[in-house]
Amino acid sequence: MAVIDSADKPRVAVPPKGNGRSFWIKQFYLWHWVSGAFALAAMIFFAGTGITLNHAANFSAKPRVTRNQTKLPAHLLSKIATDTRGAEKTRQVVPVEVRDWLRTELDSDPGARKVEWTADEIYIDLPRPGGDGWLTIDRASGAIEKEVTTRGVIAWLNDLHKGRHTGTSWILFMDFFSVVSVVFCVTGLALLVVHARRRPMTWPVVVAGIALPIVLIIFFLHL
Repeated sequence: MAVIDSADKPRVAVPPKGNGRSFWIKQFYLWHWVSGAFALAAMIFFAGTGITLNHAANFSAKPRVTRNQTKLPAHLLSKIATDTRGAEKTRQVVPVEVRDWLRTELDSDPGARKVEWTADEIYIDLPRPGGDGWLTIDRASGAIEKEVTTRGVIAWLNDLHKGRHTGTSWILFMDFFSVVSVVFCVTGLALLVVHARRRPMTWPVVVAGIALPIVLIIFFLHL
């Protein structure tokens, strides 16, 4: 009778018990710490500016106003000149050559958005985080007047929190941060479910965290 060496016997892979559960637990941990790493700086920023927003009166600063006056070069005046006095107000895009000059000389590029034109002048609003501004160009003489108001670092940070006049890039970052924060919270909840049996206070604390804002809204806010 032939003897079969145990080393020659085919081995059948036996999946360990709870393999599917272990896979998901590892995924929860992975996505939780990755999303936490991405969200860390932004979460601290938005939490901190949430406090400064709630107590804005305690962090107010005296506005600083800066004014500049200059004149559009003669070779660019023809780009905005008009012979129609008394025309109705319209909204148009500032010519590219004029925009390039404003960006270089006054750090004020209105971009390709439409701004207010009248028969006498062009009015360009210059919104920015932590302040406001405007610029006018006389269409006959080319005289330019610019005014910028800044309200301090706290106001600037608060406007970043709100996404006020921050541009598309910052808005996209805020959207990304929001998605990452949702992933962080959902995977954190999943880990709470996994460890709830060994930590009996898990669900009372979770319920308290949900109930507290609801109670405040119902009984302490004027709807």
